[in-house]
Amino acid sequence: MSTNQNGSGQPVCRFCGADLCHTFVDLGMSPLCESYVSRQQLEQMEPFYPLHVYVCDQCWLVQLQEFVSPEHIFTEYAYFSSYADSWVQHAKRYTEKMIAELGLDANSFVVEIASNDGYLLQHFVAAGIPALGVEPAANVARVAESKGIPTLVKFFGRETAHAMRSEGMKPDLVLGNNVLAQVPDLNDFVAGMKILLGPAGVITMEFPHLMRLMAENQFDTIYHEHFSYFSYIAVDTIFAAHGLTLFDVEELPTHGGSLRIYARHTEDESKPVTARARELRQREVDAGFTDVRCYANFAEQVKRTKWNLLSFLIGAREGGKRVAGYGAPGKGNTLLNYCGIRTDFLDYTVDRNPYKQGKFLPGTHIPIFAPERIRETKPDYVLILPWNFKDEIMEQMAYIREWGGKFLVPIPEVRVYD
Repeated sequence: MSTNQNGSGQPVCRFCGADLCHTFVDLGMSPLCESYVSRQQLEQMEPFYPLHVYVCDQCWLVQLQEFVSPEHIFTEYAYFSSYADSWVQHAKRYTEKMIAELGLDANSFVVEIASNDGYLLQHFVAAGIPALGVEPAANVARVAESKGIPTLVKFFGRETAHAMRSEGMKPDLVLGNNVLAQVPDLNDFVAGMKILLGPAGVITMEFPHLMRLMAENQFDTIYHEHFSYFSYIAVDTIFAAHGLTLFDVEELPTHGGSLRIYARHTEDESKPVTARARELRQREVDAGFTDVRCYANFAEQVKRTKWNLLSFLIGAREGGKRVAGYGAPGKGNTLLNYCGIRTDFLDYTVDRNPYKQGKFLPGTHIPIFAPERIRETKPDYVLILPWNFKDEIMEQMAYIREWGGKFLVPIPEVRVYD
């Protein structure tokens, strides 16, 4: 049962508490996308939960209900950021930008929430800037600490923020990349950042932009670990309710199109709201993001993608072609489970992360091997599941062209690359 319901069982908005009456998209039932299955678990029952997404007609937050606690999802986590080279480079560019723009030095202090394996903070530490990670997954935090990055193994919210402040922490920069969407209690999380942030400090958060998700048909980025899907309008409203003002925003290419928001204490008037922040908000208003009708057509786009992908795979199989996957990302598991793609269509997938190798994808039970498997078996098509890294992957795997292999990318539409 969902925890986001009123007394009569009606789902309610996790931010404003309004009844949720409007469906954004219903992707059916799916397992937790990062719960990889061992060989010993293949014959055991596997829990599936609804992937039914709503839009709130009061604050415009697009959201899933919470069926599983964050402790269940994130205490032992299979995602290690450092295995995506382009993501590490993105983090490095960010740290260089922040050091220059905020004048960070050895007297500054940086806190990253959901710091994962230290992929980002390592760049601040290398520059001699004191930093602390807050990371709930103990297995991932240990990797960060082995790199010399101090890490607090906690979930972040009001309680953790108060404890950090009681130890004298007043960070100049609080950041979080792809964490805001993974927080079920948004009010607790954003209130915690308000408590922790130094008086003249800056918060930056990165998350997939709902406008891009809809325009590019990125339904596979919907999974249980992502509780919320943000427009600029929605996130601006949420931060303002907790005494934080969004004063700037950048539109980024990462994860198919993300926002990097910049926030400050509302009472800190030294950072005026920029023209590009006002422009993006107005662009969303003009596109209809404060009108429930704007959200109504997405579900039909999603169905068409499912039909097109299945049609391609059926044709490939009937033609005697073999298809393997590249990657075992959360988004891939949403795609495969929603489309009903199992080993009848996809022989196996590969992943660079040793943590996943030898396991099976949740729900579909497609086996995961090391990338060398592709050279050994020479499939006709490689289906790129982490399509947001498709250029990097096609460069790494260019050798499949030696036997006439081709790449298949499912999002925003099914496309073959020679």
